[in-house]
Amino acid sequence: MNVRIAERKDVPLILEFIKELAVYEKMLDEVVATPEILEEWLFNKQKAEVIFALDEGKEVGFALFFHNFSTFLGRSGLYLEDLYVKPEFRGKGYGKGLLTELAKIAVERGCGRFEWVCLDWNQPSIDFYKKMGAVPMSDWTIYRIAGQTLSDLGSK
Repeated sequence: MNVRIAERKDVPLILEFIKELAVYEKMLDEVVATPEILEEWLFNKQKAEVIFALDEGKEVGFALFFHNFSTFLGRSGLYLEDLYVKPEFRGKGYGKGLLTELAKIAVERGCGRFEWVCLDWNQPSIDFYKKMGAVPMSDWTIYRIAGQTLSDLGSK
């Protein structure tokens, strides 16, 4: 499997992958990202990165990731926001290849962790992640403030 780093010209392709993932997760109505927003945050502000899995030069999967920080470890970690492989290419090693590539990036950058979240109903992904050696963090609950609630809290 070959991997390549996304470039600015890939913004429409990145959005296509995001929307395909959202359909799979039954969350398409939550996608508000536009090409302009993605270009601003991925390439102008450089707040996240994207890599693609390639099959004969064609993009068949993607991973979007960024750095977080562990105060306990005193260094950054790699956080995987999205991992998606097109259905017709699943089971051929592309997901494993993307995770392996991200682990290599984390090691090269001196990160102390590599982590992500997974929807509770997504048993195929949970099984896949466990097979790769990932351990669920069952003692933690994710909290989120977004949309109008975030605007309201941030304007106080």
